[in-house]
Amino acid sequence: MKKNLHPNQVECTFKCACGATFKAKSNKEEQLLEVCSECHPFYKGSQGNRKKTGNIEKFNKKYNLD
Repeated sequence: MKKNLHPNQVECTFKCACGATFKAKSNKEEQLLEVCSECHPFYKGSQGNRKKTGNIEKFNKKYNLD
């Protein structure tokens, strides 16, 4: 491996806009985030579970074939 090619990894503190913080390795000591796993709707379970209809159901509904 070549020397002095890769940046040094240090303990980094990630701060989210919601106030959550966590630590990981990075080349900077502090990172600011807009969305994290604490506040993202997908991870919180507040993202709506919409029922997806298929093409056949859409066709039948469009032409009143039900």
